[in-house]
This record gives sequence, structure tokens and C-alpha cells, in this order.
Amino acid sequence: MTGGTVDTATPMGGMTFTVMAALAQMELDIKRERITDSVSKRRAAGKDLGGRRAQFTDSQIRNARRLIDGGQSGTQVAKDLGISRATMYRRMAQIEAREWIGSQAD
Repeated sequence: MTGGTVDTATPMGGMTFTVMAALAQMELDIKRERITDSVSKRRAAGKDLGGRRAQFTDSQIRNARRLIDGGQSGTQVAKDLGISRATMYRRMAQIEAREWIGSQAD
């Protein structure tokens, strides 16, 4: 072993490499456990988990759905909102899924 390199062909080098790899794995597992615990606690407390904020309210997306159902082009409605067509349709699907789940709970 010279100057920061590990010769894994020697027994001592192999053991050093194995120990360092085990320590790195343990560190990763501990970090993962801490993150999982933190997210669980924040979720249970109803706190924000971070991530990107929605730029458009559910009401705006519902209005977009009404325009499309009224005959407007989905592409044009998305363009007028300043949102991509795919994002608009994805948000519509999310809202419809939430409302459908809510109606099933009743």
C-alpha cells in the first residue's frame, strides 16, 4: 500500500479494502435510516416534505377542464395558462382520482 492506493492483490490490501467498503456501507445504511425516520415523522405530523410547489390551484385546473369540455383545444388552454399540456392533463387526472377516491369513501 503506497500513497493512498490499496493493492487488493495482497492479503492486507484486500482486508483494508473490505473493511473500508463495510464502513462505507454502514454509513450509507445509517443515513438511509435517518432519512426514512425523518420523513415518517414529518408525514405523521402533517408537515411539509419539500418538493416543488404547485403553481396552479386545483380550481384553475378544474376551470381548464371545463374549457376543454366546452370545446376549447387542450393545447390552447394549456398555452393560455402557461403550463405544458402534459402537466395540465396530469394534474387533471390527479384531481379526478382524488375526487373519485373521495366519492368512494362516502
